[in-house]
Amino acid sequence: MDIDLILRVYPFFIEAAVVTLQLSVLTCLLGLACGTLGASMRLSRLAPLRWIAAGYVSVFRGTPALIQIFLLYFGGPQIGIQLDAFAAGTIALGVNIGAYMTETIRGAIVSVDRGQTEASRTLGMSKGQTMRKVILPQAARMMIRPLGVNINALIKGTALVAPISVIELTYTAQRFIGSTYKPFEMFLIAGILYMIIIYAAGQGIKWLDRRAQIV
Repeated sequence: MDIDLILRVYPFFIEAAVVTLQLSVLTCLLGLACGTLGASMRLSRLAPLRWIAAGYVSVFRGTPALIQIFLLYFGGPQIGIQLDAFAAGTIALGVNIGAYMTETIRGAIVSVDRGQTEASRTLGMSKGQTMRKVILPQAARMMIRPLGVNINALIKGTALVAPISVIELTYTAQRFIGSTYKPFEMFLIAGILYMIIIYAAGQGIKWLDRRAQIV
């Protein structure tokens, strides 16, 4: 174990961890937006919207995220989509995780007892009021933990942007391995920082879950 080397390079890994964190947050927000829209379309009365949402989920869950990143970053310019590596990685990962979040959100909504809807309509609530005031608050409590699993997978999945040269943890480890020939130390630092980020995210999800159960 080359401790001196670790001490020399760790500041660069801290900078890379910040990039990983930024990528994770932006991708999560995009994924939640895509997941919410996708779930709404999946539950729509309009068949074409359901078909589009089902196709979205099927395509993005059925193909590797790395292929989706390559397709957007390397193939995008051929159809007029010119993005830098960070933007391409964020969009590709966000849309990918959004497909998983679509099913998580939809599953939470449909798991709410149908009797809740019938009781609300009996009280004179419209369909929109029933959804906003009765269904969604209950569904939100049930979807926190599954969404936490998605977010955990998302943070680890940010390593997939390393091949397009986004300077995050995995790319930084690979870059220093090329000059130091010390793969164990480099990947050890990266792994520890990934664990810290994932642990912090997990604690945040647990806090939200406890708050939701109290409310």
